[in-house]
Amino acid sequence: MKEHEALKYTKSPASIKQQLETLESRGCIINDREYAKKCLTNINYYRLAHYFAPFRAQKGKYIEGTTFESMMRVYDFDRELRRLIMGYLEEIEISFRAVVSNYHALKYGALGYLNAASFDPHHNHPAFMGKIERLIETNEKEEFVIHHKNKYGGVMPLWALTELFSFGTLAYFYADMKQSDKKEIADNYFGLNFRCIEDRLMCMSDLRNACAHYNRLYDKPFLDVPKYAEDFDFTPDGTLKSYLTAARSLYPDKEKWDGGFVGEFDELVQKYGMSDKLKGYGF
Repeated sequence: MKEHEALKYTKSPASIKQQLETLESRGCIINDREYAKKCLTNINYYRLAHYFAPFRAQKGKYIEGTTFESMMRVYDFDRELRRLIMGYLEEIEISFRAVVSNYHALKYGALGYLNAASFDPHHNHPAFMGKIERLIETNEKEEFVIHHKNKYGGVMPLWALTELFSFGTLAYFYADMKQSDKKEIADNYFGLNFRCIEDRLMCMSDLRNACAHYNRLYDKPFLDVPKYAEDFDFTPDGTLKSYLTAARSLYPDKEKWDGGFVGEFDELVQKYGMSDKLKGYGF
């Protein structure tokens, strides 16, 4: 930012007392000031304002009857929901790493990924190798990376390399595989169209990033709407409901999802009394 641009910024920091006064001036009811002070001391006001935005009516005022405590109830539910989702996304990611690395390595060899011919013609191999080099460099202190560097000059078999993949890189790798390979994986492991798998992996990458960066899930419009949704029993949109339905389709154990995730989700809803707020998640 240039100095003359910075000089245009006129907003001043506000004390906790001033933050409370601002909330009240906008119609927020604060029943427990000590609780509110504690929240604002430990959570940045700017962050909470982002969470409180769905409760704002026109002209910057909060919807009549909105309390600080009710908004914090949504904040706390959202926080625990992110943790719950992250655990299940982790299992999806780890499972998909295994599926893709096992398939590709068995068909093309442990180092088959080094050969551009093992991918679809649209694959940009130099860009892919650059991505791999950056991944190894970023994780150079990992024990297994050091092992392969010392013993094999840094060359890794695919099953080791995929342990460095982010959800986004995993989605990129699958998208660049040969169409026949993608179709075989999609048919054998998911019973879905391979384009559907590509699309949902990207959605899961977006969901994981939202959870990992502590973003608000309540009333959040995800930019990408799941496509190829023949297995959905509703029309997908950009809500969390659609993303969780997509997550279930990629989860390796559907019975565990239905008995585990669904049950834990319901417990959270009951714990925070969120039945009246589930519309904000698409339900």
